[in-house]
Amino acid sequence: MVGMDYRRTFRSSAVSFVDLVSRVPDDRWAEPGLRELAGQTVSSALGQVPVVLAEPAAEIVVDAPEAYFAGGVPAVTAMQDVRLAGELAGRATQALAAAGDDDVVTTPAGGMRVRDWIPTRTLELVVHGMDVARAAGLEVAFAAEAIEEVALVAARAAVRGGDAAVLLRALTGRGSLPSSYSVL
Repeated sequence: MVGMDYRRTFRSSAVSFVDLVSRVPDDRWAEPGLRELAGQTVSSALGQVPVVLAEPAAEIVVDAPEAYFAGGVPAVTAMQDVRLAGELAGRATQALAAAGDDDVVTTPAGGMRVRDWIPTRTLELVVHGMDVARAAGLEVAFAAEAIEEVALVAARAAVRGGDAAVLLRALTGRGSLPSSYSVL
């Protein structure tokens, strides 16, 4: 994305997410779904990064971050222990530091450039981080640049999905989104 440093937004979002899960009180982890939501986010947004970055792909199949979500990417079924979030964030950022922007890697949606895939992981961290914060009754602060990157990916996904007019009307106060609307 022009003007965005996808590496910085991923790293800062990983730090914010790790901080968030470290602040969840022990008694809140017993609440329905919280551990599963956080554990799946740790798996898909952090644990998956070094694995995918180590798997070269022969060709680009998915050309942009917003296109990643268009095909209904299968959810990560493995759930990491949330106590490993910091360690997995470290591994993910180390793997990212070693990867080239134009390296083509094998993602669950198909071959993608690193610079296109990592923003999908940032989206996972930010969106699910907000979900975890709400469920745990905590505040979370993601960097403005990360929020902007995620919002752009989501808006572009809406455009690719044919919902540009619906989204634009809602953003400009000329309409509302249908209940349970999602671009993912």
